[in-house]
Amino acid sequence: MTATSHYFEAFEVGMRYATTSRLITLEDHLAFCKLVRYEVPLFLDDSAAAKTDFGSLICPSHLIMSFSTAMTGALFSESILGLLALENARFLAPVRPGDTLRTEVEVVNKRLASDARKGVVTFRDHVYNQAGNLVFQNDKIALIKCNPEPGFSK
Repeated sequence: MTATSHYFEAFEVGMRYATTSRLITLEDHLAFCKLVRYEVPLFLDDSAAAKTDFGSLICPSHLIMSFSTAMTGALFSESILGLLALENARFLAPVRPGDTLRTEVEVVNKRLASDARKGVVTFRDHVYNQAGNLVFQNDKIALIKCNPEPGFSK
C-alpha cells in the first residue's frame, strides 16, 4: 500500500483528513464540459452567464464532485472495493474557473460488513474554496478492505 492509503481499521469516527488543493483552470473547466457534452450557456458563454444571478461562468456540479473525489482517493486508493452510495450532496456556493479547491474528509460512520474481511465507511467530504468557504459537501459510503494482517491498523 502507499503511505497514505488506509485499511478499514485505521478509519475512526470523527477523524478528519486534509487533501491537497487543486486549481480549476478555465482549460480544465472547458475540457470537462466538452468531455461530458455540457452545452449550458451558464457554463460556457461569458455573456449569457453575466446575465444570471451568478454574474459569470460557474463550474458544473459534477466537475466539483469529480475533482473532490480525485483529491480524496489517496486515503483508500489500494483498499477501496467500491463506492456503495452518495448521499446528502449539497452545493453551497458557486465554484468558478480560477478557484482553488481543497477537501477535508471526515469519517462519520463505520461498521464491519457481513463478510468480516470488509468494512463499510461513510466519509463526509467538506470542499472549500481558496477563501475557506464551504462550497460543497456530500457523504460517500464506501466498501473498504480490512487489513489481512491481525493487529495492523494502517
